[in-house]
Amino acid sequence: MGDGARVSVAVLDVGSGETVSHGGGEFVTASVVKVDILAALLLGAQDAGRELTGVERSYARAMIVRSDNAAASALWDGIGRASGVDAANARFGLTRTVGGDGTLWGLTRTTVGDRLVLLRQLFGEESELSGDARAYARGLMERVVPEQAWGVPAVADTGTAWAVKNGWLPRDATGLWVVNSMGCVTVGGRAYLVSALSDGNVSRERGVALLEAAVAAALA
Repeated sequence: MGDGARVSVAVLDVGSGETVSHGGGEFVTASVVKVDILAALLLGAQDAGRELTGVERSYARAMIVRSDNAAASALWDGIGRASGVDAANARFGLTRTVGGDGTLWGLTRTTVGDRLVLLRQLFGEESELSGDARAYARGLMERVVPEQAWGVPAVADTGTAWAVKNGWLPRDATGLWVVNSMGCVTVGGRAYLVSALSDGNVSRERGVALLEAAVAAALA
C-alpha cells in the first residue's frame, strides 16, 4: 500500500498513560503545524492577560476548521513565525519540532512523539494552557469540516465524538505527498491521543489510506 512511503504512528491511552509507537524519524508537518500556531497564539494571549481578538478568533476558526492557509499565514506572522512557535513549543515540552523558515510554516519539522506531547497540552489536565484555552482549541478540532474528517477519525467508535487536524502537501522536488493526522478519538470505549505522519506517498489518497491502516494497526 505504501509504494515506498514512510509512515510513523504514536498512540497514547488517555486512561492508562501507556504509549505505543511504530516507526520514527522527523517529518514535514504540512498543516498539522496549525495546531502549534493555535497553541502558541493562546499561550501568548494568556501570558499577556488578554482574550483573543475577534480577528484572531476568526483566523483561528478558519485555520483549524477549514484548514485555511491564508488564516494560518496571518497568525504565523502574528506570533513571530518560527521563533514564536519554537518558544511556545519549548514551554509545552516539545524537543524535536523546528519551525519552518520565513513564511514556510508548512515546512516545520516534527515527530509523532512531539505531536503527542502537544496533544497532551490540549487534551490533558497538566498543561501550560488554561482550561478555557484548552477547551477552545479542542472545540475547533471537533468541528473540522466533513471532507477533512479522515485519518484519526476513521478508527473512532460509531457515534462517538472525535477531534482532529490533518495535513497534506505535495513536495515540489519529488511530486510525492506528505500526509499527516493528529487528534483524539474513542476506540473500544477508550480515549486515545493519536499522531500519524507520512511522506513519500504517490498521491494524497494513498497517503490517507496508509495513515488509516497504520493507526488501525496501532490500536488493534
